[in-house]
Amino acid sequence: MTKIGFIGVGVMGAPMVRNLLRAGYEVSVFDAHAAAVEAIAKDGARPCRHAAEVVHGSQCIVTMVTRSADVEQVLFGPDGAYEPMRPGTLYIDMSTIAPATTDSIGRCMGAKGVQMLDAPVGRTSQHAERGESLFMVGGAGATLERARPMLQKLGNTIVHCGPLGSGIRMKIVNNFLASATNVATSEALALAEAAGIDPGLARDTMLRTVAGLGHLGTTYPAKVLAGDLSPGFRVDLVVKDMGIAIELAEALGVGLSMGKTALAAYRAAIDLGHASDDWTTLYALARRELRRARSVPETSGRGCQSPPE
Repeated sequence: MTKIGFIGVGVMGAPMVRNLLRAGYEVSVFDAHAAAVEAIAKDGARPCRHAAEVVHGSQCIVTMVTRSADVEQVLFGPDGAYEPMRPGTLYIDMSTIAPATTDSIGRCMGAKGVQMLDAPVGRTSQHAERGESLFMVGGAGATLERARPMLQKLGNTIVHCGPLGSGIRMKIVNNFLASATNVATSEALALAEAAGIDPGLARDTMLRTVAGLGHLGTTYPAKVLAGDLSPGFRVDLVVKDMGIAIELAEALGVGLSMGKTALAAYRAAIDLGHASDDWTTLYALARRELRRARSVPETSGRGCQSPPE
């Protein structure tokens, strides 16, 4: 069975190493925090003094650290993992870092004959403990197939996003949406509470509408991704309702910074002549602006038609 070197055994890395140990893999570990190494060693992992030591005897090396600089440090710093890697080694970076860093590391690994995947992780540490993580993978298909048996011990969803670097780009997009909607969610619940609505009731109600179900699973497939901007909910009516919400918030002393930003986006759509279009027209307008700025060809995502303008 493949011997694995795992660098970074913190909140996400430690439960993954434990799952690998339970599956019968031999795992060598290193972390900048000695206590983390000592803790996982008690579960059967082989502790290492530095990143380079992890590589010796391992056919697969995994890094899961916090920042771009951290990945570069454990790979290329003193006693780093890169120098002792040999051609044919499988290297998987599960960190969430800048895509440009992934691209740079990929060029270094390719020059050395190391097979690399970027496989940032979706879901939480609780999912990691249960072996239910989601991996957004970038890299060659054959390399993914080599890694799949090991990844399947760590997660139940593996999404091949494309060539090397695609996984981290998908993760950044995912985290952007999750983080932005978190702000809107907090503002909505605060507004509900200020207006005398129980937050639990508000949550239960919104889970039955687009507010809680989300646009990706409801309005977008039926409208803009299907090439249909006939109004299900008109942009001008969105502006009316958002305006009422912001007026209410101001009267109650609740700040809606995300709400005001959203209202400005809808008003801009009206200024461009889209008052009577479906509210998902914002994506069509964003794509138009993207093509103008980057000369991106008019192609839609996999499985969708190109949104109209």
